[in-house]
Amino acid sequence: MGNVNVTDLIRNLIQVLTPWTLNVLGALVVLWAGNRIARWARGVVQRALERAKVDDTLIPFVASCAYYMILAFIVVAALGMIGIQTASIIAVLAAAGLAVGLALQGTLANFAAGVMLLMFRPFRKGDLIEAAGVVGGVEAISVFTTTLNSLDNVAIVVPNAAVWGQTIRNYATNATRRIDLAVNIAYRDSIQTALDAIKRVVAADQRVLHNPAVTIAVGELGPSAVTILVRPWCSKDVYWDLRWDLTRALKEGLERAGCTIPSQQHDVHLLQESRRAA
Repeated sequence: MGNVNVTDLIRNLIQVLTPWTLNVLGALVVLWAGNRIARWARGVVQRALERAKVDDTLIPFVASCAYYMILAFIVVAALGMIGIQTASIIAVLAAAGLAVGLALQGTLANFAAGVMLLMFRPFRKGDLIEAAGVVGGVEAISVFTTTLNSLDNVAIVVPNAAVWGQTIRNYATNATRRIDLAVNIAYRDSIQTALDAIKRVVAADQRVLHNPAVTIAVGELGPSAVTILVRPWCSKDVYWDLRWDLTRALKEGLERAGCTIPSQQHDVHLLQESRRAA
């Protein structure tokens, strides 16, 4: 009788455990195959992004995201095969994801902005830009921050959300730039003499482009001087050197032509009230 009970017990255990064992083996096979599929998908995404010439910083991140997303679905499917209720797990994961998202909303905003910067490329490494209230050369672009080197060689780390959310001025995109200068002459000086002197100075510098043409015009009749606007075009690579050289050359050229660059002055009239003697 005891032997019969043991035999029945073993038989019942086999009947109970066999389906469960098969389910576990099936779940392991699904995990193994799913991992292979996720790795294959990661390689496909990476090669596609490389062919699309997406930024090197973004390629491994996007490929890894694709891998872990597929792997998460595979794990949930494997857990369902062994009888675990996946609906509650998904709900817990969704709630945890929502809590993490709310806690890291600033970081996620920087990440989203970083993805946009790396995809649309409003600037590249080495460009001189003005963004988020700072000016500097782009040193590095990551998914969370952009690193700039200021003109006095100070590293500035700017959150990507601040860069993407404001106006970006890229001084390196266009091949040419216009220099805006203004010089003042005294009212007693001849305007035509000043214009001729300015034209000679600008024409003597080979770095000034002929197309677009230089603009030289009277811009304003100020309180104590006549303002003449000088707007030549040049290559972006010589912008600052040409600007500084022209500023000096214009002053010296106007002085040789007999023109005066007046300093700002104010005339003060003192009125004295005479009193009658009592």
